[in-house]
Amino acid sequence: MNRLIDALVDDADFFVEHVQLTAIVFDNTNDVTLWATTVFDDDLHFFHLGLEFQALDVILRLAGPRAEALQEQVADALATVTDWPCLLEYNTEASPPVVLPDVALKLSCTYPADTDEDDEEAMPHNIFYLEDIYLRLES
Repeated sequence: MNRLIDALVDDADFFVEHVQLTAIVFDNTNDVTLWATTVFDDDLHFFHLGLEFQALDVILRLAGPRAEALQEQVADALATVTDWPCLLEYNTEASPPVVLPDVALKLSCTYPADTDEDDEEAMPHNIFYLEDIYLRLES
């Protein structure tokens, strides 16, 4: 599996479709990171997506028939978490990856906070920010 950042031509905002969530990581009480995969140029790529909890709720509502169960799992995890980060995994036969059907995510690249002054160009992380969410509508 390849890193999504390595497949990008430049660091402009871009869209990904065919997204599958493999884990939800509660970093702290304000932030969450999704571990996900996508098919890009006919190859499977993985990436991390940094979100606020409001955006997570919107994405979970778009998870098709698993939406309600996922929202309950997230609520239960948040109610009982004592150690941060907290991880919910979706990569087993019993708990398969969460497909986001007919969803396109507009992402933007992130960069390291501290860079070496000798580096002319900082390399972006394989962690992205969510710019927007789009749904495919049948006509």
